[in-house]
Amino acid sequence: MKIGFVRRGYSPTGGAEAYLRRLAAGVMAEGHAPVLIGSPEWPEEAWPGEFVVRVPGDSPLAFARGVARATEGCDVVFSLERIFRCDVYRAGDGVHAAWLERRAAFEPAWRRWTRALNGKHRELLRLEAEVFSPERTRLVIANSRMVRDEIVARYDFPAERIEIVPNGYDAPAVAADARERRRERRREELGIGAGEFVALFAGSGWDRKGLRFAVEAVRGIAGVTLLVAGKGDARGLAASNVRFLGPRRDLAEDFAAADVFVLPTIYDPFSNACLEALAAGLPVITTTANGFAEIVTDGVHGSTVEPGDVVGIRRALEFWRARGEVAAECRALAARYSVAENTRRTLAAMERVLRR
Repeated sequence: MKIGFVRRGYSPTGGAEAYLRRLAAGVMAEGHAPVLIGSPEWPEEAWPGEFVVRVPGDSPLAFARGVARATEGCDVVFSLERIFRCDVYRAGDGVHAAWLERRAAFEPAWRRWTRALNGKHRELLRLEAEVFSPERTRLVIANSRMVRDEIVARYDFPAERIEIVPNGYDAPAVAADARERRRERRREELGIGAGEFVALFAGSGWDRKGLRFAVEAVRGIAGVTLLVAGKGDARGLAASNVRFLGPRRDLAEDFAAADVFVLPTIYDPFSNACLEALAAGLPVITTTANGFAEIVTDGVHGSTVEPGDVVGIRRALEFWRARGEVAAECRALAARYSVAENTRRTLAAMERVLRR
């Protein structure tokens, strides 16, 4: 099959871009031809397939209009973007209407009014209504039950045409002694003592990812350091035991240095960073607003709290500080969510669409 993959925008450290590259490589391994239909900033070397179609568009709506003309000749159009029509839409960004609703609970009323007037949000809500129309999209792939339920609750899209396919990730093989050396080296670089308990936060878009809740939770706790990897505005987030690492292309060394991963997000359909942390052997503290939480057993692979629950995050940190080693259990769970399994289930969904 010639499969058109649609994605607007590009970040070299973006989770969606990494997911799409992994999926395209899996598709190629199955003998199919992945075609990227993306915006001009995509570097050609970042795409594993042979074909790249560049669609200009300085807004979601302009891009969607360009895509409508660029998908001719594809057997299946698989979109990660809200567009006017596609065979399969992967709702990897979740439901924008639900995100705005969740965000409103953590901001003053004047910001909600300002956002209601924002043209980008109006465009996204319009396109979301289009892509969740059963006449315009044949199948939706959600990466969590949370997202499926949000689609059904807010749009007239039949639940039986929504497939749940969690994200996939393959951890690089690293010997136990190499992991320990990496841990010692990175902690030494950061000046972290052997007995220090280290929590790692990673991601951009710090308001949505809930960094302020993690900072508030660790503030003043002796013997606990929070490492923050990613780009954002650090004003108001300073604390003596918080270290800002800046954007990190490869988190392997930071995972090795940490004892727990924390992502107290306000909204995340299924965090790739959490799955990568789990694969690195770290228990994950996250929220009920993260679809990733659906695969975690509390107290075994991590802890789940409500968004904004600083006390709950602090308690979870203290729990994992006192807890014994769980790296093997975390890696075993992550191994069930491989790229191969994600690709197999995604291709099976595409093939069902073609047979209809």
